Amino acid sequence: MARVGLTAERLARAGADLADEAGFDQVTVSALARHFGVKVASLYSHVRNSQDLRTRIALLALEELADRAADALAGRAGKDALTALADVYRDYAREHPGRYAAAQLRLDPETAAASDGPRHAQMTRAILRGYDLAEPDQTHAVRLLGSVFHGYVSLELGGGFSHSAPDTEETWSRVLDALDALLRNWPAP
Repeated sequence: MARVGLTAERLARAGADLADEAGFDQVTVSALARHFGVKVASLYSHVRNSQDLRTRIALLALEELADRAADALAGRAGKDALTALADVYRDYAREHPGRYAAAQLRLDPETAAASDGPRHAQMTRAILRGYDLAEPDQTHAVRLLGSVFHGYVSLELGGGFSHSAPDTEETWSRVLDALDALLRNWPAP
């Protein structure tokens, strides 16, 4: 019988909290069972295995991140929208490093299509319409932005910029200025 009060959603949220505290790679069904003071077997009525749990955390993170991005982008365009989206990703990664790592989890195609991942791409494409990019350049730009945001955030979180000046805030601002300039002057094929 399932333990009263435990649900797949509650386990995913607790797993997300654990990911932020200990790292996404430390999230297992066994770790959650210890957290709730229950036997591992009692959690299997809610999640199939640790991979299922990790997928649920990834879906939660993608949803949270998409909701934040949608709120931040409302009424914005151009560089203002680009900066808002970039800041959402960076702030989320700083506040929730485990969840951010979960959002990078490779999902099977069916799960990915049903997730909030496509919402992220749609919001990025909406920003790019303000830069008047058509396909395939729009897809190239979506990939570029994702790579730059993720690369910068990952290096920053890993301490890659902590041993040198100038301040990372200044660099972040310059990176966004450079992206805006590139998008306004996108090179012809």
